[in-house]
Amino acid sequence: SGSSDPYCVVKVDNEVVARTATVWKSLNPFWGEEITLLLPRGFHSLTIYVLDEDTIGQDDVIGKVSLSHQQISAEPRGVDRWLSLAPVNPDQEVQGEIHLELGVLEQGHPRVLRCHLIEARDLAPRDPSGSSDPFGRVSCCGHTLDTAVIKKTRFPHWDEVLEFELPEGELGEAVLSVEVWDWDIVGKNDFLGRVEFFLDTLCPGPTRGWFQLLPFSSTTEDHRGQLGALRLAVRLLEDTVLPQHHYQPLVQLLTEPILCPAQSPEGTALAVLEEVTSGESRQDVATQLVKIFSEQGLAEPLLDYLTTRELARTTDPNTLFRSNSLASKSMEQFMKVVGLPYLHEVLKPVVNRIFEEKKYVELDPSKMELSRGRRISFKGSLLEAQVQESSLELLKGYLGDIIDAIVGSVDKCPLPMRVAFKQLRRRVEERFPLAPHEEVRYFSISGFLFLRFFAPAVLTPKLFRLREQHAEPCTGRTLLLLAK
Repeated sequence: SGSSDPYCVVKVDNEVVARTATVWKSLNPFWGEEITLLLPRGFHSLTIYVLDEDTIGQDDVIGKVSLSHQQISAEPRGVDRWLSLAPVNPDQEVQGEIHLELGVLEQGHPRVLRCHLIEARDLAPRDPSGSSDPFGRVSCCGHTLDTAVIKKTRFPHWDEVLEFELPEGELGEAVLSVEVWDWDIVGKNDFLGRVEFFLDTLCPGPTRGWFQLLPFSSTTEDHRGQLGALRLAVRLLEDTVLPQHHYQPLVQLLTEPILCPAQSPEGTALAVLEEVTSGESRQDVATQLVKIFSEQGLAEPLLDYLTTRELARTTDPNTLFRSNSLASKSMEQFMKVVGLPYLHEVLKPVVNRIFEEKKYVELDPSKMELSRGRRISFKGSLLEAQVQESSLELLKGYLGDIIDAIVGSVDKCPLPMRVAFKQLRRRVEERFPLAPHEEVRYFSISGFLFLRFFAPAVLTPKLFRLREQHAEPCTGRTLLLLAK
């Protein structure tokens, strides 16, 4: 069809740790998914594969982006840019570890290199059965020896010793290569990984341990731009978490203007934090503040404090809470924390129906596909007016159901949200008491409730856990028009 059904798979050191939803029929997919991973300190790489989902047969691999631990650590603010997809070469897609004991026997003449291949684990599956038939291959100084083949396993146990006679003189740059291969009765054997050692590092004592299998050095040509690009925002945070009592002075400092409002608001830690927080970090700061104050039972007073400060700075009521200030972001995060079950109860029935019905809806004549619609006339395609009329009826029906669900849910709205909105209304009335501004008290609440809560959930249900998958393009357009 000239399109794809792309999704992403995230691997850390070749272990699959996450998968995005599939975006159907798109060459320009938007996922917008945020994944938080707890990683071991010694991890080596993060790789994101882009695949095309097929209902019949295996999914096709489009390409990958791979970032080493060093690359991510080198950018404290995180990697946030377009990265070209690289081709996926099976010889580069290795995983697993091998257990070895290596040493040079100095006694006797000539010297002997002793290689004990004990076992391997978590090898890549190369056979259709999801397994492999692995054997080890050791090469040194122009000589090669193989272990036995262990059939149908990704966790082979060889326990074999292979020995090489070493030439006279200095070992110099001589290298020992240990490779693992998948044996095939027909065709070429498949590469499973390798590890290399300089011989002079194996003297005087033996080397024993688990070693990560690595790919062959890349010989692939540059495919920059040919396979597309992936927009990634990746940030590595290394946190040291102390016992709770260590944080009490910080909590007291932050909550002081709430618990002791007598002091000047300008000199408080919250006020300073608000001033120094930049736009890019405001979401993170708001998230942490809501967590800290919720734990203390002070979330509503925090919101009252922040919104009151923003009201004091606002002269035009039409711009109230329109920016992504700390007050706006904190209220947004607060609604997500306390209101997600409420959101599901209100919106899920209508959203599920929209996904199941898959109706064609379009109001813009320049985007209409006139061959689609509710019915086809005898002359062939529907007229623009007919498509607009049927689309308008469908949108009114869906929107009416959403509004009815919201209006009918007053008693189900979480009490903390109602308290927060009540105190917000009171503060707005105090700041803009004149008759021409009578509506502002309602707009300030609806700006949060609709623009930052219900509308985003209608637009992208997957991000609010209303659906497991993103919408297909046709359904996505319906959701976009509804949200507008």
